[in-house]
Amino acid sequence: MKKLLVALVALLIAASPAFAEEAKELNVFSWSEYIPQEVVNGFTKETGIKVVLSTYESNEAMYAKLKLLGAKGYDLVVPSGYFVEVMAQDNLLAKLDKSKIKGLGNLDPASLNQPFDKGNALTIPYMWGTVGLLVNKKAVDVSTIKSWKDLARPEFKGRVLLSDDLRDTFGVGLKACGYSINSTNPDEIKAAYEWLKALKPSVRVFDVTATKQAFISEEVVAGLAWNGDAFIAMQENPDLEFIVPEEGMLIWLDNFAIPAGAEHKENAYKFISYLMRPEVAKLCVEEFNYSTPNKAAEKILEPEYAESKVIVLDPEELAKGEVTVNVGKARELYEKYWEQLKAGD
Repeated sequence: MKKLLVALVALLIAASPAFAEEAKELNVFSWSEYIPQEVVNGFTKETGIKVVLSTYESNEAMYAKLKLLGAKGYDLVVPSGYFVEVMAQDNLLAKLDKSKIKGLGNLDPASLNQPFDKGNALTIPYMWGTVGLLVNKKAVDVSTIKSWKDLARPEFKGRVLLSDDLRDTFGVGLKACGYSINSTNPDEIKAAYEWLKALKPSVRVFDVTATKQAFISEEVVAGLAWNGDAFIAMQENPDLEFIVPEEGMLIWLDNFAIPAGAEHKENAYKFISYLMRPEVAKLCVEEFNYSTPNKAAEKILEPEYAESKVIVLDPEELAKGEVTVNVGKARELYEKYWEQLKAGD
């Protein structure tokens, strides 16, 4: 009887939530075209964990859905830097146990300890990159293009592309006016709006989803481009050149984070660790052409990527750039001017 009681207690303890092994499932919510299917398949084959991958097209969409679900429903999300602060303020993210993540030593120190997450208590860098100028050599002598202000050149009138991302486009306006992309000063934000408003007649389109096609087809001949998109467009159209403006580039950093209500946190740690492997990070770069903060992966990239200054970020250019961070209540002012700019008022 005593042995039976002991066995029963042991069975109950093993079945309790604290001791039960997580289900072999991982729900990932990420940007579209960002995690290769080959990587997902490799992880599942190795661990037996089924990955359910859902996608979004903007930080705002991801944030709204996660908040609606009370930080539940997903085990891993990939917010950009400036949205990490917003999510943290709403208690949507879990504090990380970094002892459960392997391969953190592969990451470039420059990608860590950012203002939006000091000490990386909530996030681990996944991909990073820049926003620079992409210009068609047929339209202008590219050696004369030095500044964001050059978007206003008459040769580009009616054929400029601006990002449909508020912070990217206002970041360029602020840089052109000599200010920080993270300004919260109302006068500086207004000055950026006035500069962008004056540029509006030159703008063909505001876009984030089909920028490569617009440049490749030469519908536009100058404008903003994420470095990964620029790399692909330049391969398709050799008349395109990616330029780092003298005021500096905008730097974006996308990060892994675990929602506070995630049901499969242990599986999330395993997936992050898998993506920290150099050979896996290499696959991500070569599939989608974005830059990796994984220095060990950079060393094994194929030559066409390793030798590209568009893919492998220059430390000096990074030092001149700025990482987009949360602007707090000033975002309301940005949004007001953004609506006016898009409406043409």
